Amino acid sequence: MKQFFTYTLTLALALALVSTEANAQQFSKRKQYNSVGISLNAMNYFGDIVPKASIPSLRFAATRPNIGLSATHRFTPRISARVALSYGRITGDDNKAADRNDGDARFRYHRNMNFRNDIFEGSAVGIFDLIANRNNYIKRPDFVPYVFAGVAVFHHNPKGYAGELKGVENAAGVSSGTYYNLQPLQTEGVSYSLTQVSIPFGGGVRYKLNKSFDIGLEIGWRKTFTDYLDDVSGVYLSDAQLGTSGPKAFFGKGITRNDDGTYVNFNSAGEMRGKGNEDDWYIVTGLHLNYILAPRIKSPKFR
Repeated sequence: MKQFFTYTLTLALALALVSTEANAQQFSKRKQYNSVGISLNAMNYFGDIVPKASIPSLRFAATRPNIGLSATHRFTPRISARVALSYGRITGDDNKAADRNDGDARFRYHRNMNFRNDIFEGSAVGIFDLIANRNNYIKRPDFVPYVFAGVAVFHHNPKGYAGELKGVENAAGVSSGTYYNLQPLQTEGVSYSLTQVSIPFGGGVRYKLNKSFDIGLEIGWRKTFTDYLDDVSGVYLSDAQLGTSGPKAFFGKGITRNDDGTYVNFNSAGEMRGKGNEDDWYIVTGLHLNYILAPRIKSPKFR
């Protein structure tokens, strides 16, 4: 995945530089134009609370909606810049993702962690079209594949759910059926930031509906620099660090399920709680509808 990201970004930047140099003089300002858009997407994540302990593993049933607004400016026949705002949610649940009969997943089944995380993102990306439009917006190509890469800032807030656990939640000092903010609890003794930077990159295809509208399908990965989108990364803390009751103890220790269906507090200080060696990712896939703002064409002045 890291190599794929590096190669994609390098290729996009190289092609963009070559294209800019070759076409900047051929694309007049009269052919440049702006567009605004809305996107309806599906959102997933790669992290610690997934079926397999690997980046490509995700649980499709954990897919949640994402919506976005964007503005795009066409600079050259192939290059545009887009700024966007979006909101979406990612989720994970060992109870649903991990298979207790799978030797590799059994640890996560007994760990029994869960989270949901609402993500607000602002991004700026460069878009490189694989098919050039050397004319104005009216004569743009009907079908255009493209790639993109850029930078994003996002705010997130992982929360854990204290579900119906046969009375265990009452003994642990939490309210059944309640979501708790996990970052303030420092369940692993780490104070991570809720505002982070990511690298968005990906590709898509765009289709011309009519003179003013384009519709497209796009998939974009977000390479983050935090392993705490799910509040799980390192090792379990001791009872002295977590306490014996309250939300910090409840979510920090976890509630493990025995094979007979009963639940008990789980805490082995210093033992693995998460992978701890890879940052979390999230992925956004969906439909984009763009409306082109027809540029004003100034009439020549005669004397």
